[in-house]
Amino acid sequence: MSTVTTANQLAGKVALITGGAKRLGNAIAHALHQQGAQLVIHYRSSQASAETLVAELNALRPRSAIALCCNLLDTHTLPQLISGTIQQFGRLDILINNASSFYPTPVGSISEQQWDDLLGSNLKAPLFLAQAAAPHLRATQGLILNMVDIHAQRPLPEHTVYCLAKSGLVMLTKSLARELGPDIRVNAIAPGPVLWPEHEMSSGLQQEIISKTALKRQGTPQDIALAALYFAKDAPYVTGQILAIDGGRSIGW
Repeated sequence: MSTVTTANQLAGKVALITGGAKRLGNAIAHALHQQGAQLVIHYRSSQASAETLVAELNALRPRSAIALCCNLLDTHTLPQLISGTIQQFGRLDILINNASSFYPTPVGSISEQQWDDLLGSNLKAPLFLAQAAAPHLRATQGLILNMVDIHAQRPLPEHTVYCLAKSGLVMLTKSLARELGPDIRVNAIAPGPVLWPEHEMSSGLQQEIISKTALKRQGTPQDIALAALYFAKDAPYVTGQILAIDGGRSIGW
């Protein structure tokens, strides 16, 4: 019986990951790189983390990764992120809209600045990046992968603007899949309790959330990375889909 190897299935492909320096973006970057992809790690303020990651990846495979800085809220600069990718690697196969702002916005205290920030990073930037990337992704029969949230389906208390933005990103995923097919696949991952917010959260609340999952445990960034790999290399007939990686949290609530 012949043995099928799964190593380097993304060799020759180029992925741009927004917010790729830390947390889930970092895990996805490592997973795609292990499979042979060349990477563009976008960052806004995490320059040191981005440069450390790129140095680590290039030590494993020379000239396989670069870091590009861009403020995703400056819409007119977004095409430069795409053109910088093409200038470096000559193609684009995978756009992962991972960068996100997340914080509470209790009704009664919501500001226009919070609206612009949360809608801008979670919805507006993915749309305009997808628009800029589309011609290049058509040429490679590529993939757009959006990072949404299980709370796009059921709202998180005091996070009205964030949930609204992620809900819009779900519809954007489906709309782009319909409009950009057959040449470009568009899908999304909806994480559940995988990483806790960077602001402090009590252990009691964490355990309460975990207890409401079907699997009764917290996920890991590697779970999200495996889902990204599925869409990138193992799902050529899948588009317009939202995959919840949440241990069954969204079936219990």
